[in-house]
Formats: sequence, structure tokens, C-alpha cells
Amino acid sequence: MNDAAAGRPLDGVTVLALEHAIAAPFCTRQLADLGARVIKVERPGSGDFARAYDARVRGLSSHFVWTNRSKESLTLDVKHPEGRAILARLVERADVLVQNLAPGAATRLGLDYATLAPRHPRLIVCDISGYGSTGPYVDKKAYDLLVQSEAGFLSVTGTPETPSKSGASIADISAGMYAYSSILAALLQRARTGRGARIDVALLETMAEWMGFPLYYAFDGAPAPARTGAAHATIFPYGPFATGDGRRVMLGVQNEREWARFCEGVLRRPELATDPRYADNARRSAARAELGALIEACFATLDAAAVVERLDAAGIANARVNEMAEVWAHPQLAARGRWASVATPAGPVAALRPPAGLDGVAPRMDPVPALGEHTERILAELGHDAAGIARLRAAGAI
Repeated sequence: MNDAAAGRPLDGVTVLALEHAIAAPFCTRQLADLGARVIKVERPGSGDFARAYDARVRGLSSHFVWTNRSKESLTLDVKHPEGRAILARLVERADVLVQNLAPGAATRLGLDYATLAPRHPRLIVCDISGYGSTGPYVDKKAYDLLVQSEAGFLSVTGTPETPSKSGASIADISAGMYAYSSILAALLQRARTGRGARIDVALLETMAEWMGFPLYYAFDGAPAPARTGAAHATIFPYGPFATGDGRRVMLGVQNEREWARFCEGVLRRPELATDPRYADNARRSAARAELGALIEACFATLDAAAVVERLDAAGIANARVNEMAEVWAHPQLAARGRWASVATPAGPVAALRPPAGLDGVAPRMDPVPALGEHTERILAELGHDAAGIARLRAAGAI
């Protein structure tokens, strides 16, 4: 832990994480950012399987580097009798237990809230799963793309011909963020009542919540929003438009005042503002093919920079359609000092600071751990000497 640790909101909070992939690690990384000590229990020899997803960050996995900074890695065979005993000692010292093991695994290990609460009444247990702890899907495996599909996200995303998944792991991210906020709420509640709580987070339910607009748009059997690629399904013009230099500019016209300014200041065709074919959003959306052609005919005479200049001057919301390299070099992120450096087993890498900071509190930006890097130190805290640790290693418990 670095010298800026003093004064962070979760200083002194210990989180025991039996986690893999994205949802739980993303949750616990947020807790670590706020100062919590996160002890990440990993399988000896292989660890969190997200370590092997790819090797894009100087030989390390992009997913793992993203979601595991500021944690301590402990290798432990939780099925080994001595490994189970060590795990029980760690539970005694934990404030929060987070797990996203395979369905039923936590219960078989005695790590379910019903088993732990009588002995550890202050413990907060957060279970993250695909479909929750009850219901007909309780034993069904779930991965991000599968839950995106199950929650209906693919039905409203993509082109008319082809449904598409999100390019980011949004089902995992949504579950991780709801788990994170619920753990913070449980810590506040414990401060008042002295008792822990059980938190049950299901990827399907967090994604279903995020699908609120299309769900209500299709209320009572009404047609769902159409798949319209990167364009808005119900507002027009709102989406990407090609420019003369081969790039695309994203823009959004939200109301009639903006439509009039768009016609006059951007298209330089003020008469379109009063054209009855485009008199309101419903008519513009119905005529999106012909109106889109008019817009792109104008933009074809301009490069992207000139289009953005006109849009800004007219007060029309817009954005560049950036590639990843352009996000790395984004001038706004640079101007606001959003990049920091984080150590990894392969050397320092750039990392974004947490997006929501507290004034006067430096976020924790400690290293991404090597597999088992903190095993000996953690076991020493539990009273194991060097000989005992060597024996545990020889026995395959760590």
C-alpha cells in the first residue's frame, strides 16, 4: 500500500475475494480503489482464469490488468483440508466476502451466508452469479455474452439484419457495479446495526434493469425498438454520419429548436426546418432514409473537423467516432489528468484513475499482483513460519 493510503474511505476494511473473470474482480477493484485491503484467493498454478484470456499488455491479460490492481494474490487450494483451514482463518478477519464461483460451489465450501452468519455476524457476504440463488436457472452457467442475449440486449442492438453484442463486457460490469454499491450500503448499515448482510447479485437482473427503456417501449406487447446500428432507434437525426474525408461524426438533434439550428447553421438549408415532411421527430424518424441522404450529401463536401466546427457553432451535440488509439490519446482525458501509472509484473503501465473521486482523497493505484505474490506474507500474518509455509506448498495446499 502506498503512502497516500491515509484517509481513504475504506481504509481498515478487509475484503476476501474468491473471484474470477470480470464481474467480481471489477467490483472488488472499486473497493480497493477506495482503500480496502482485497485478498484475492487464486488456484495454485493457474490462478484466476482471466490471467490467460490474452497477452496484450506486455504478455499479461488485458482483462486481468484492468480489474485487479491494488490487490493481494494468495494461492490456495480451497478443497485441500489445510487450505480450507487457512480460508476459515481469513474469513474470521474479513469484513466482506465476495464470490462468483460456479453455481453451488460456495455452499459446498461452507461459504454461504447461512453457514457463516451465526459465527461471523458482522460479515457481509456478496454472491455474484448469472441468474441468482433461486429459480429454475439457479444452476445454469452464465457468461457475459450469454446474459446479454438472455436479457434481450442483442434483440435491440446491431443492424436490422444482424444482432450484435456490446463490445465491452456490460453484463459483467453492471453486476460488478451493483455489487460494489450494495457492499457500500451494507457497510453503512453495519455501522448502524452492528450486523452484516447477504447480497445476492445476478447478471440477468442487473442487465434487465439496464434494459428499462426498451422494456417499457415494448410495454404491453408493443413492438420493441428496432435495431438501427449506431443510430438512435427512435430519434432522428441521432447517430453517425459519414464525412468527406472518410471519417464519421456522431450527432444528436433532440428537439425542434435544435432541428432549426441544425438546418440553418449546419446544413445551410433553413427551409428544411419548416418542411412538413420533417416537421417533428416522428416524421423525421419515418423519413430517416431520405433525410439521412440529405445530411450525408452536405457532409460529403466537408471533412470531419469542419462538420464538428459547424455543429459546435450551432450548439448541436456531437462526438467523434474514435478508435481505441484515439481514446488513449484523448485530449480531455489528458487535460483532466485521468491517467496514472500502475506497476505490473511486466513493468509499469498507464491506468485510468477511478472516474468518481473524492476531493482530497487520492485513489489507491497499487500494483497488479503476480500469481501468489502475497501468499507467504499473508500466511505469516496467520502465524505460519517459513517451514510451515514450505510444508503447505509441498502438500499442494498453496
